[in-house]
Amino acid sequence: MPDLPYPSEQRFIVLINPKASGGRSPDVLRRRIAAAFAGHDVPFDLITPEGPGEALEVAHAAAQAGVRAVVAAGGDGTVSQALRGTVGTEVPVAILPLGTGNQLAHNFDIPASLEGAVRVAVEGRVEKIDLGRMGGEYFAHIAGAGLDAELIAATTSELKKSLGPVAYVVGALRHVITPSSAKFHIRADDHELEVQASMVLLANAGGLAVSPLPGGVKVGPRISYQDGLLDVCIFSAQKAADWAAMLWRVAREQYSGDDRMIYLQAKRVTVESDPPVAVQIDGEPAGETPMEAEIYPAAGRMLVPR
Repeated sequence: MPDLPYPSEQRFIVLINPKASGGRSPDVLRRRIAAAFAGHDVPFDLITPEGPGEALEVAHAAAQAGVRAVVAAGGDGTVSQALRGTVGTEVPVAILPLGTGNQLAHNFDIPASLEGAVRVAVEGRVEKIDLGRMGGEYFAHIAGAGLDAELIAATTSELKKSLGPVAYVVGALRHVITPSSAKFHIRADDHELEVQASMVLLANAGGLAVSPLPGGVKVGPRISYQDGLLDVCIFSAQKAADWAAMLWRVAREQYSGDDRMIYLQAKRVTVESDPPVAVQIDGEPAGETPMEAEIYPAAGRMLVPR
């Protein structure tokens, strides 16, 4: 943590992920961010952590110092580290969406422009949000097992750097052509079931920015990051045509009437599979099943548009 010459409650701590610079050089990115905050005449520090561990440490130290906000300048991974560092405190997180997917920014209606996002950081309102927790890690968006985690693991940083958001489409095409599946054993509070499926999602904020749909899609019918529940979304597909049909239904918010889609809500969820499948947390690979998760109501703070 840098020295804080201003009272902590006035200061913004900006965590910059230089790999999420949107094609700009890190120096140019820092100058643009500095200019945007200086335009609002607020005190700020720009910090470029050397990795996720250091980002988490800086966010935690900033929260303990009682700063005005921790600002995540990057993608979903950077936002997740900021949220994990501030969890359980009153210090909010703001987002400057500079990553490839920016799914959390989409869920909280953060403007895509740097200037618009900085305006929300400075002038926005603080919203209490639920956070999921799995294996000691908190997540704000989605934890998943199966196809989505395989897709994330297969979408290399080089591919994301060269193709941007199109990288996820390329990865999806590779996997959906021959979707894999496993036998899942799922316990969700008082519910227990076994099902052959391709993907199980535990959604907290379940909106997905999907091109070319301007408003994106929601992966389930009742998802809210303020209801104290995780939404268990189970998708079964044996071929590409099944996925196309399900995606079309989800895009049109037709969640019922298709036994390839099962939705549950719970405070605690355990997911096991045979064979073990890949797991992701907020877009970052997180090993393999089994996974256990629970919801922590109102554990996080987010700055959102007024």
